[in-house]
Amino acid sequence: MNKNREELLQKQPRELMFKLCIPAILGMVVIGLYSFMDGVFAGQLIGKNAMGAVAVAYPITFLNSAIATLIGIGSSSILSRAIGKNDQETINKIMGNLLCLVLIFSIIIMSVGIVFTKELLLLTGAEGEILELGIRYLRIIFMGSIFVNFAQSANMVMRGEGIMKKAMAFMTIGAVLNIILDPILIMAFGEHGIEGAAVATITSQIIQAVITMFYFIRKSKNVRFHKIQIERTLLSEIFSVGVSAMMMQVMSMVQQTLMYRMAAKYGGNNQLILMGATLRIQALSFIPLWGMSQGLQPVVGTNYGAKLFSRVKKCTNIFILGATALALVFWIPIQLFPEKVLSLMITDISIVNQGITNFRIMYSTFPVLGTFIMGVTFFQSIGNGKNAGLLVLLRQIILFVPAIIFLPSIVGISAVWFVSPLIDGIVFVILVLLISKEYKKMYTISSIEA
Repeated sequence: MNKNREELLQKQPRELMFKLCIPAILGMVVIGLYSFMDGVFAGQLIGKNAMGAVAVAYPITFLNSAIATLIGIGSSSILSRAIGKNDQETINKIMGNLLCLVLIFSIIIMSVGIVFTKELLLLTGAEGEILELGIRYLRIIFMGSIFVNFAQSANMVMRGEGIMKKAMAFMTIGAVLNIILDPILIMAFGEHGIEGAAVATITSQIIQAVITMFYFIRKSKNVRFHKIQIERTLLSEIFSVGVSAMMMQVMSMVQQTLMYRMAAKYGGNNQLILMGATLRIQALSFIPLWGMSQGLQPVVGTNYGAKLFSRVKKCTNIFILGATALALVFWIPIQLFPEKVLSLMITDISIVNQGITNFRIMYSTFPVLGTFIMGVTFFQSIGNGKNAGLLVLLRQIILFVPAIIFLPSIVGISAVWFVSPLIDGIVFVILVLLISKEYKKMYTISSIEA
């Protein structure tokens, strides 16, 4: 831990960014490949309705992601600041508390998900064969809730400590297994191929969870299981920070559910399929930005805990620039070759051609999302859950929901596609103002302590 702590507190920000972010980005891309590859294999091996089913099921799986993120981000934020303060007593409480919270929340989500699968999918506007296939797929996915939530939240703790390469390796094992098992089980299950895709996913998640558990019991040098119990002293901090991260997942479910619903309402099944493909591609391209934020979190948290505020500001700015450059890596080819990108998910070229212009519109402000995710992570890392939560709520509920409901009734189907970039532009301006205010606050504290 001393070596990790010294690097986080002393290494040049640019070097830290590359060292922490490359494995973190690769690891998060690997996570994204789970559902993305389910969609690709379902679309190619079963048909477009199967791809549509996996796509509409995807936002519902954010219920699991929300729990993992709540517990994982909240715990890793506490961990990184405890490392900065050299607070071993707090570090020793992290994993036992995490396991208890995962078990409690996952059992609730699993039960609700299995019982109300149809009702949840109906919210997306899915109907007919897409709805039927979605139900069959999603029920099996919810059966693996405990395993996926433990594997993901514990992986966030590893990243909070700065152990990015090992965290990436564990996620890669699960994703590679999923990619191998997907086509095998889809074909082996025959007419129940959609169930094969789901079984491949949860099998991979179970194996990853077992490997992760073994690491924290036997191999980890610094963060290990001690007492398996709820630590009341940690709960308020976990929830204050983790809730904003969880809201990003839950609100993404609400956001995408409404987009599917409006696409189906104003454009029919073809628009629903196009929206499914677009959101899956967007989710995959957003994941590297999320991975980069995982690299930022231990840097900001540890330096903030050590009260190195000028370094916090410098590191955050470097990561924002890096995230913007990374976003452009996805934005440029999507704007130049939208037909080829959409064709990865949809084999029917006539449907692809209907969606090219709207696909470009949806991605028009994607580069600002690098700043958005870094900004939210910055506030989470310093323990400012209020600002992080406000930004998430503005982007995904307060501004978005009224716009997505009312604008299509006036403008038509095109509004379903341009609402997201419009809201992202507005929230970007608010984010810049909030970060500037926090920088001034840290400068004032530094001046007083000096």
